[in-house]
Amino acid sequence: MRILNQISQTLLLLWATSSAFAASHWTFDEATVSVLSKKSAGGGGTLKEKFAPNKPLSKPIVLGPSDTLKVLITTKEGRKAKQPHQAFLNVKDSASSLETSYAIAIKDNGKGKVELTQKDIPDQFLSTSASLSISLIIASFGSSTPYHNHAFDLILDLDPSSRIAATGEKPPVRYGKRPEIHHTFKQDPKSPPKIITLIFTAAVVATLPVLAITWLSLGANLNHLSKAFGNSPISHSLFFSSIIAMEGVFFVYYTSWNLFQTLPVIAAIGLVAFLSGSRALREVQERRLAGLR
Repeated sequence: MRILNQISQTLLLLWATSSAFAASHWTFDEATVSVLSKKSAGGGGTLKEKFAPNKPLSKPIVLGPSDTLKVLITTKEGRKAKQPHQAFLNVKDSASSLETSYAIAIKDNGKGKVELTQKDIPDQFLSTSASLSISLIIASFGSSTPYHNHAFDLILDLDPSSRIAATGEKPPVRYGKRPEIHHTFKQDPKSPPKIITLIFTAAVVATLPVLAITWLSLGANLNHLSKAFGNSPISHSLFFSSIIAMEGVFFVYYTSWNLFQTLPVIAAIGLVAFLSGSRALREVQERRLAGLR
C-alpha cells in the first residue's frame, strides 16, 4: 500500500512538472510562409512552405519586386493557443548587423498574420546582395520563456530599373559619432553711421525753436510759471523731471542698454509722469477757471 502511494505521488509530481514546463515556454504551431505574386493568374500563391519551431527552412524564400510575403502562425503558451503580448517578424542583415521588426497581428485564439513587400523594407536592406535572416519573436508578461529563433532566409529579387539596383550598394545609415558641428551665429546689429545720427539729431533740435515760437503765438504766458510752481511745486517738478528722465532713458537705450534693462525704468518713470501730470494739469485747470491765462 505504501509503495502504491509513493508511485502515485511520483506520477502526480511528474505530471505537474511536465505541465508547468509545457506552460512556461512560448512557441508556435501551424506556421506557413507563402509568396503571393501579382503576376500569377488570379493573384494565387506561387510558393508555400511550412516551418516548425527551432526547425528553419533549408531553402531561402525569394521575394520579387511585385510579390507579397505572407506569414501565418498560431502562437501557443505551452500546449494552449494563446495571444502573446508581443509577436514580431525580425529581419536582419548579417553582413551589416542591421535589423528591423514587423509586428504580427495576433487574435485571441493565437492565430496571427503579417504581410511584407519590398516597399516595406528599408533601403539599407534592399542594397545588400546577401540573404536576409528572418526570425520570430514571441513574448508576453509572466514567467514564461520567450521564443526567439531563426525561421528562414529571405532573398530579395530587385527590379533592375529600381533606384537601389541602379545605384548599387550604399553604406547603411548608422547611429554613432558624427563630425563636430561649428555654429556660425549672426553678428550683433550695428549702429547706423554717425552722420545719419547727427542729421536726425539736428532735425530734432531744430524743432525746439519752432515749438517755442508756436507756444508764444498761441498765447503762452511764462509769467504764470512762478505761480504754477508756487501752487503745486512737487507735481510740476516731478512731471517736468519725468519728461527729461524719459529722454535720458531713450538716450541710454540707444547707446548701451538693452530692451530688458529699459522697460522697467520706463514703467517706473511713466507711473511718476502719470501721477504728477494729473496733479499738474489739475492745477492748470484751476487757474484757467479762475480767469488766469
